[in-house]
Amino acid sequence: MKSCVLAYSGGLDTSVILGWLIEEGYEVHAVYVDLGQPCEDPPAILAKAEQCGAATARIVDAREELCRDFAFPVLQWQAKYEDIYLLGTSIARPLISKVCLQAARELGASAFAHGATGKGNDQCRFQLAAEALDPDVTVVAPWRIERFRTQFPGRSEMIAYCQEKGIPVKASSEKPYSSDENCLHISYEAGRLEDLEVDGLKLVDFGMTVAPQDAPDSEERLSLSFEAGIPVKLNGESLSPLQIVTKLNELGGRNGVGRIDIVENRFVGMKSRGVYEAPGMTILYAAHRYIEQLALDRDLTHLRDRLAPEVAEMVYYGFWYTAKMDALLAFIREAQQQVTGEVEISLYKGNILPRSRRSPYSLYDEGTASMEGGGSYNQTDAEGFITIQGLPLRVRGKVVPREY
Repeated sequence: MKSCVLAYSGGLDTSVILGWLIEEGYEVHAVYVDLGQPCEDPPAILAKAEQCGAATARIVDAREELCRDFAFPVLQWQAKYEDIYLLGTSIARPLISKVCLQAARELGASAFAHGATGKGNDQCRFQLAAEALDPDVTVVAPWRIERFRTQFPGRSEMIAYCQEKGIPVKASSEKPYSSDENCLHISYEAGRLEDLEVDGLKLVDFGMTVAPQDAPDSEERLSLSFEAGIPVKLNGESLSPLQIVTKLNELGGRNGVGRIDIVENRFVGMKSRGVYEAPGMTILYAAHRYIEQLALDRDLTHLRDRLAPEVAEMVYYGFWYTAKMDALLAFIREAQQQVTGEVEISLYKGNILPRSRRSPYSLYDEGTASMEGGGSYNQTDAEGFITIQGLPLRVRGKVVPREY
């Protein structure tokens, strides 16, 4: 019998796919990668996999690794896809592939199966990661198999299949949008969200945040400490990466921080609409930037900012296990060595407001920056500086006069 490891979430797609793979003659080993999904019950999902016929089912706790080795390096880059999306789903996919391949090696399974559609980004992220780790891997992607699509042309047929088989799933005909969650964020897409006339922030039943309008009427203050660009303390308490993200999710969530509604450009070429919430990571991005403003010099900051969209694009597309990404991660570790310090911020109805910041490596010189006299900056020196900077403009202005 053929055997495969299925990246199993317990959601609509993978619940259907588990049964379909068995019907196709596979011995299916379900692997639920625990990434801190805030609205899920892992033991119940494991039991459901076994109930649905999985030969084996296991939970692998990868929460700390997700935050420490994947999310925080992307945070150091300040990487945002198309300047807004914090890549919560994208970051997790190479880790899921890694965990599933480890399980396949242990079980002697011959293939790696996933529930990503043939229209989305996740198929790329899963497969590119898997092939980089195991060049001989066989990837089974049912959504790219015509007979599967014929049997399940849409979500309504999948919901009906689950109802017929007695498989409980969160999706329903009344609210058929899809969600993906981990400790970094929750994403919502498909169903009624595909209609751009629908208010996604009103439609979605958010799992991590309250609406800014419903947040408390008083601000909530907190402090974050960073060492070499990595958050290490919250309100003076040393915490693990996962603990920091989890606690900030609570703080940001109750203050309405971190909701977005975007139309993004998928890797496969189409535009898609997504609604996301990422309260903890949104706070960390802001706090990290406040420390960088003190400790990172101009040229290095600007170089990082020019490269950050490239990093975000690589993460979004699925090119995590590549030589280019290895080099970029090594660069950012070196670039962030002095990004150390503490920032105090307040949260208020979706806003993140800086209150104070300090760093032992601060490059801010109050005396030099002051508009008052003093400091090491001699304004007379600016005369020559401006004269040299203006030289090309004066020369061209004489050759090619501009109308004004």
